[in-house]
Formats: sequence, C-alpha cells, structure tokens
Amino acid sequence: MASDNNTGRGLLLGFIAGGAIGAIFGMLYAPKSGRELRDDLRTKSDGYLDDADKYIEEAKDRAKELINEGKKRSDRLISDAKVKSDELLKDAEKILTDAKAKGNKIIDGGKVSVDKETAKLKSAVKAGVDAYKETKNS
Repeated sequence: MASDNNTGRGLLLGFIAGGAIGAIFGMLYAPKSGRELRDDLRTKSDGYLDDADKYIEEAKDRAKELINEGKKRSDRLISDAKVKSDELLKDAEKILTDAKAKGNKIIDGGKVSVDKETAKLKSAVKAGVDAYKETKNS
C-alpha cells in the first residue's frame, strides 16, 4: 500500500517535472525575442511554483487531517479500554463478594454443626457419667 502511494507521488512529480522541462524547451526554441522569452519563463516558473505550493499545502492539510483522525481513534480506543477494564473490575469485585458470602455461609453452617455435635457429645458424656454413678451406687 505504501509502495502504491510512493509510485503515485513519483508519477505526479514526474509529470510536473516533464511538463516544466517541456515548457522550457518549447520556449527556448520558439521564435520570440529574449525579453518575451524571459517574461514567459518567469510567468511559467511562477505558475509552477504556485502549483508546487498548492500541492505542498494540500499535503500538509491532509497530514493534519490524518494525525487528528489518528488521535481521535486512539482516544476512542483508550476510552473503550477504560470502560471495559472498569467493567472487569466490577465483575471481579462482585465475584469476590459472592465468594466471601458463600464462604461465610459455609463457615456459619459448620459452626452450627459443630455446636450441635458438641452438645450431643456433652449430653452423651453426662449420660455416661450419670449411668456410671447409678451403677456404682446400686
């Protein structure tokens, strides 16, 4: 793609240079006086300089447009990336909160089960001690 662009520029510059050289040779071999020839050369060279200035200005304007467009695109990409990263952080925080809640629920459930089993074990130990005391007293 860059090669096509360089080829187009080279072709355009070749046409301009060829036109200028052709005009100069045409004027040199034309049947005019020296003063007329110099005036014609001056007029033509001024015209070519004006054309070259226009081409340079157009190229500068186009370059500025491309740079501004690139900046706008990069700003949009950065903005989109920030939004997506914020969404990912929110999702990660939600997952962490949910995991903590589930963990706390499991821990609380485990504590209740341990308390029940401890109460059962205490009851069993007390019943065993009471049974031992009854058998010893009888």
